[in-house]
Amino acid sequence: MPPRDLHRIGTGKAPASAPAERGSPWPTGHRFADRTRAKHATVHALLAAGHSRRSIQRQLGMAYRTVQRLADAAKPEDLFQGQWQNRKTKLDDFKPCLHERWAEGCTNAWTLWEEIKTHGYTGGYGAVRAHIQPFRTSPTAPAARPPSPRTVTGWILTHPDTLPESERLKLKSVPAGCPEPDALTGHVRAFGKMLTQLQGDQLPQWIKTVRADDLPSLPTFVNGLERDLAAVTAGLTLPWSSGVVEGHVNRIKMIKCQMYGRAGFGLLRKRVLPA
Repeated sequence: MPPRDLHRIGTGKAPASAPAERGSPWPTGHRFADRTRAKHATVHALLAAGHSRRSIQRQLGMAYRTVQRLADAAKPEDLFQGQWQNRKTKLDDFKPCLHERWAEGCTNAWTLWEEIKTHGYTGGYGAVRAHIQPFRTSPTAPAARPPSPRTVTGWILTHPDTLPESERLKLKSVPAGCPEPDALTGHVRAFGKMLTQLQGDQLPQWIKTVRADDLPSLPTFVNGLERDLAAVTAGLTLPWSSGVVEGHVNRIKMIKCQMYGRAGFGLLRKRVLPA
């Protein structure tokens, strides 16, 4: 306990410098407290928007340890350390003048500094510049992190009837920043409809439409279809499928891998074929 407070033990009186707000030694209006609260709110707003801590470090120009401390603190008061003090600065008496001149349209820090020097200000230019810096930028809500390409691909490949409403709305908002996914979604779903409803007769028209849009992601797929167009058309039209055979082949390969590739035909027959 500081020596100046020893005489107050047992008197029930608080020190003269005790804060007005009980439970927090850093009241509103304290320079350190307000600055820490603003940083804490900015970091947690970016975290809520989906940004990583490394991304926040780059955006705000902070050290990574500082971002960690702000992110791990549930409330800004957890970061307040040290004895409470709110010392008067040389600039305090001149702040009303600075605010008035700013409202009149004078926004040059050097000009404001030279003006208040004529009225008796003896401080440096840096304090004036730091004081008016918050006036230059209006706070804006952090932009939400855009979905990753893998996430958008999953939305596109999911049947519209099984896609949740929240993800459906997010998919609709993607073309606002990039118009190509809108056309891509239409082509993918049209192909899925041909695949599930056996409408192989529509394949040539689908290929023609895809080539007309000239999307960067589908020409390679279309080229592969055209190499064996007759077989693909038959697969999209006829009710028969080789899926059962492919499933058995995959099962045999899995059993062989379980034996570290050492299973011969005799052993595979015993394991695969029933007795």
